[in-house]
Amino acid sequence: MNKRLQFLLVSLFAVVTLAQAQNDSLRAVVDEVIWVVGDEAILKSDVEAMRIQGQQEGLRWAGDPDCSIPEQIAVQKLFLNQAITDSIEVTESEISQGVEQYIEQMISVIGSREKLEEYQKKSMSQIRADLRESYRERQMVQGMQQKLTGNITVSPAEVRRYFRDLPQDSLPFVPTEVEVQIITQIPRVEQEEINRIKEELRDYTDRINKGESTFQTLARFYSEDPNSARRGGELDYMGRSVLDPAFANVAFSLTDPKKVSKIVESEFGFHIIQLIDKRGEKIKVRHILRKPVVSEESITKALSRLDSVANAIRTDSVPELIKQYYKGEHFTFEDAVSIYSDDKDTRNNNGLMANVTQDGRTSRFKMAELPSEVAKAIEHLEVGGVSAPFQMINERGKIVCAIVKLKNRVEGHKATITEDFQIMKNVVMAKLREKKLHEWVVNRIKSTYVHINDRYRDCKFEYEGWVK
Repeated sequence: MNKRLQFLLVSLFAVVTLAQAQNDSLRAVVDEVIWVVGDEAILKSDVEAMRIQGQQEGLRWAGDPDCSIPEQIAVQKLFLNQAITDSIEVTESEISQGVEQYIEQMISVIGSREKLEEYQKKSMSQIRADLRESYRERQMVQGMQQKLTGNITVSPAEVRRYFRDLPQDSLPFVPTEVEVQIITQIPRVEQEEINRIKEELRDYTDRINKGESTFQTLARFYSEDPNSARRGGELDYMGRSVLDPAFANVAFSLTDPKKVSKIVESEFGFHIIQLIDKRGEKIKVRHILRKPVVSEESITKALSRLDSVANAIRTDSVPELIKQYYKGEHFTFEDAVSIYSDDKDTRNNNGLMANVTQDGRTSRFKMAELPSEVAKAIEHLEVGGVSAPFQMINERGKIVCAIVKLKNRVEGHKATITEDFQIMKNVVMAKLREKKLHEWVVNRIKSTYVHINDRYRDCKFEYEGWVK
């Protein structure tokens, strides 16, 4: 999962603001159908809502916004309709994860859930509901675009030829990029807290077995998986590979829909599970998730431990706790990763963080692509420097403590073919994808019923064929 998916405040709020604008400030708009694309109508309020979204995000529309905004909405509808026809799927798990990432990042910017609710003038459940459908549609459009452009390739010769023919003043500027190594520790949860969580789950199981309550009711009240909780704990059909291994082992062993599973610990917390249905290699279950609370004392201990590790790396001195079995002559960040890091994704790569994008996997990050806490920690470090310890929320929603090392920094510069071949390749690939998608839209317009309000017929559109 590209679980890094990065936003400024305005872009974090854009989707929710769009829905809010439609419900609130657009009430004064006298609505009307201005375009029809296939079976889909585009309303005047849709255009005004996107205009507001663009203002929030600081977007500049190409040409006249009164023409380009409805055109962009129409293009999105073409992709979305084709995605539905081609059965492009977005799982409930992907939607839930994406929406929670949006919400967590919004909260980190605005300060708290209460402030977010106050800002949006909505409850968290309403905010989630607004985000879900917009997120689903956006992912379907992206999935359709990826399907259409997935077979595009470019050779090294094509990249070099493009670079050779490009005027010097048109060379792309490559922003500053960094490579970062990280050591994370998950603060220990006290056994007393684990016992408390397990006792709660045993109580839920007992109440279900006695008929005092249903699994769905208890999930709605107590589960800490907010998206499935609203559906009585229900998860969509999923294969074993997309589930946490421990969760999957228990879920796939269930055979009786009336039974409640034993308590299972996953990387997200503790669960009880109930079978709904099985279809081939996929399973549909409901669950109740409870997350143990990490004490401030445990966080402080983890930060203190990492502070000692960072000081040992800086002074090339072996920490006292490992002197008896450490055999190396020098104590490096890489050594500390193998001994101390709890992050299985980076531990086997000397702590090097990976940036996974649609163009592939790289160790380089633009500063805006890093988790905000990591970016802040390395902002003033020299190459080779090790940060002070800090805490953050990881992609699984858990508090982790970390230190980072700035392994490399490449300052912003004009692209060169020797140093930035991959970047130039990405530029060429992007242009080829853009051309392919443009051609697809033009051809799709030809075979789609389109009706445009007369006042839009003199517009200068990006895509030809709208006016028929």
